[in-house]
Amino acid sequence: MKKFDFEKVRIGKAVAEGFCLAHAEGKTFFVRHAAPGDLADIHVYQKKKGSLFAEITQLHESGPDRIGPRCEHFGLCGGCKWQHLTYEAQIANKQNQVKENFDRIGHLEYNEMLPILGSQSIFDYRNRLDFGFSHQRYLLKEEMGKEHPEGLEGLGFHIPGRFDKILDVKKCHLQGELSNRIRLFTRKKSLELGLPFYDLKNHKGIMRSLIIRTSTLNECMVILAFALEDDRNLELLASLKAEFPEITSLLFTINPKKNETIYDLEIQTYHGKDHMLEQLGDCKFMIGPKSFFQTNSRQAEVLYQVAKDFAGLEGHELVYDLYTGTGSIALYVADKARKVVGVEYVEQAIEDAKKNAALNSIEHVSFYAGNMKEVLNDAFVAKEGKPDVIITDPPRAGMDMEVVEMLLKLRAPKVVYVSCNAATQARDLGLMRDHYTIEKVQPVDMFPHTHHVENVVLLTLKP
Repeated sequence: MKKFDFEKVRIGKAVAEGFCLAHAEGKTFFVRHAAPGDLADIHVYQKKKGSLFAEITQLHESGPDRIGPRCEHFGLCGGCKWQHLTYEAQIANKQNQVKENFDRIGHLEYNEMLPILGSQSIFDYRNRLDFGFSHQRYLLKEEMGKEHPEGLEGLGFHIPGRFDKILDVKKCHLQGELSNRIRLFTRKKSLELGLPFYDLKNHKGIMRSLIIRTSTLNECMVILAFALEDDRNLELLASLKAEFPEITSLLFTINPKKNETIYDLEIQTYHGKDHMLEQLGDCKFMIGPKSFFQTNSRQAEVLYQVAKDFAGLEGHELVYDLYTGTGSIALYVADKARKVVGVEYVEQAIEDAKKNAALNSIEHVSFYAGNMKEVLNDAFVAKEGKPDVIITDPPRAGMDMEVVEMLLKLRAPKVVYVSCNAATQARDLGLMRDHYTIEKVQPVDMFPHTHHVENVVLLTLKP
């Protein structure tokens, strides 16, 4: 047996980032694509910062929660690391992650941790998927050394850790069937037109990326990025328009840069609207090609309703919505507040928030763009007023120390902290423990088959 191989290792509990723990010969391993209770041979493929990362080479016994994954691409694309676990086990593990972060990292005391709210749909739930083109797709083991008469072009997801390799996706179960049909047609028609797929290393070719966004209002946005202008681009767009009348926004851009982001590029409308509409509760939202929006629309409404319920608004409150993004939470709670003030770093997001406020005829909201720790100061509070409720939904890194200090200075009677990272949330709450009591903790699953979990916390000011 090689020194990197270990036989018949019993797999332990699920931990962060989709791994499971295992122990053998005095060593601890993080094992990918494992299930608690598995008995397996494992191989160490990486040592990083003193931690050993392993994969299963042979499964001898399946753990009680292991099931067969639905997707043929499971284990390669990296998107659904828990698709081999029952959904009941997935949400139980997520609940446990939140609890361990609060108990072991934050050493926090809380009055109530509520059972996790599972997703209404565990497949076809994403309203956005981003696909990349490659002139040399990732080859499966069984394809190595064989001829490929149909070519090596691929349209799909990046292989984890390989910026230059794209997994050619046959079917993705995270977005509805329309998305799959659009992607497969785009791939086929691009090849028919002789449009070269992009060479990610040497930066040659034309076809770069495809973004598909859908809404619960049966609207569909398709965004194609080409590396350069070509008459065949318009032929492809015309074919998409003719083939899919369901597409309500058909957009494109020219991206000659070495990176794939489209946020600094001009987006052109080929057909339909330059946006699509989505609805959460009684609010409608215009979503543009560069707009951020929660990628699970139905579960976003569940998340926002939890935040609204925790805020306990009665109509007379001034609410600060920090890290407001496109103002979705601010607008969702506005009907129960006297006024809502949103602050966000990204200027384009604030422009979207203002448009959506106008779309819903909501006038008692104000939105500001700027660095949170610079905007949220004494002068700002003097202008807008001292908040009765603060809702904060920071990025994964959590809140800056200056923002936490300002929250403690404001002493709002209630703080509702929404987070996509329970570890940094626990860290921030630890800094607030002397001033606030954690009344309720509510995990919400937004992303089935992944290890990610949203968490909402209600804080009340101590006497």
